[in-house]
Amino acid sequence: MKNLKNKLLIKGLVYDAIGMATYAVPVVGPFLDLLWAPYAARVMTEMYPGKKGKLASVIVFIEEILPGTDIIPTFTLMWLYTFVWKKEPAKEIIVEAEVI
Repeated sequence: MKNLKNKLLIKGLVYDAIGMATYAVPVVGPFLDLLWAPYAARVMTEMYPGKKGKLASVIVFIEEILPGTDIIPTFTLMWLYTFVWKKEPAKEIIVEAEVI
């Protein structure tokens, strides 16, 4: 459970860093955001399933596509919302295996 929380946090920090890195590239950065925004939205939906993940994916898409808003750490804020402010436990994935 704690491993999943940490993994989501690390992935979120990496994705936020990538989103901010496009802001640092002077001329090409805004065009990179056109490619990064849909990918970031898809990743957000995969990381946080359900209604809150869908809403967060719309927010991250808008945040990445609008100029000047790349500094907002949307993935990290979503992690904080999920595990700190709402205090939802990470769901464990149960894998069943048949022994032959």
